[in-house]
Order: sequence, then structure tokens, then C-alpha cells
Amino acid sequence: QVGLVESGGGSVQAGDSLKLSCAASGRTSSYKALGWFRQVPGKQREFVAVISGSGRTTFYANSVKGRATITGDNDKNTVYLQMNSLKSEDTAVYYCGMRTGNYYHPDWELPQFYEYWGQGTQVTVSS
Repeated sequence: QVGLVESGGGSVQAGDSLKLSCAASGRTSSYKALGWFRQVPGKQREFVAVISGSGRTTFYANSVKGRATITGDNDKNTVYLQMNSLKSEDTAVYYCGMRTGNYYHPDWELPQFYEYWGQGTQVTVSS
């Protein structure tokens, strides 16, 4: 079993930065990918960024490319999402999801690709 806990959200002004954390516990030593998603009420969960278990591969949504950086610290079992130049449209609840099983196609942008989810952390950006 895997547990994920997000933190680091808050209320900021447009142009500010935030660093979100996703702390993993349990059977995470060989996870395949960890992704960040966000969701606003009434809309589907939206892909933000993903990092492979090895840390060698990262991928970003066009909406955050150039403003976001995803990194992992395996010693701390934590993945970070650094968000810069925040915009009002970045306002959402941010979730991290983990994939532990093998896969044929890296459908990183699909929520159903991930087996475990955290409870989310709210990010509010005021313009």
C-alpha cells in the first residue's frame, strides 16, 4: 500500500512562486512515475507534470511549461513541484498520483494511469 501527502499550497499573488511537496510512504521503492494534477470545481482533473521513478524523465503540460519544475528526492521519498510566475488560472487543488505497476504506454496525462492519490493541497492565486 502507498500513502501520499501533498503540502505547500497557499494563497499568493500573481507572479509569486510556490513549491509543492508530495511525500510518499509505504511500498514506494520501485514506483514507475509520479504525476502532479490539478482540479477546479466542476472540471476534470488536469495533468500538470510527471517524473519517472528513475528521475531521468520529466514531462510538463503546455500550460505550465517554462514555469514549473518537477524534481524528486528518493532519500526523502518526496517529489516537489516548483511553480513560478503563478497566474490566476493556476488556482486549483493540486494532487499527486503514483504509478507503481508496469505499463506498456506512458499515459502520464491520464488520471487513470495512476493507482494512488493524495488528498490534495489548495493553491489560490490572486491577480
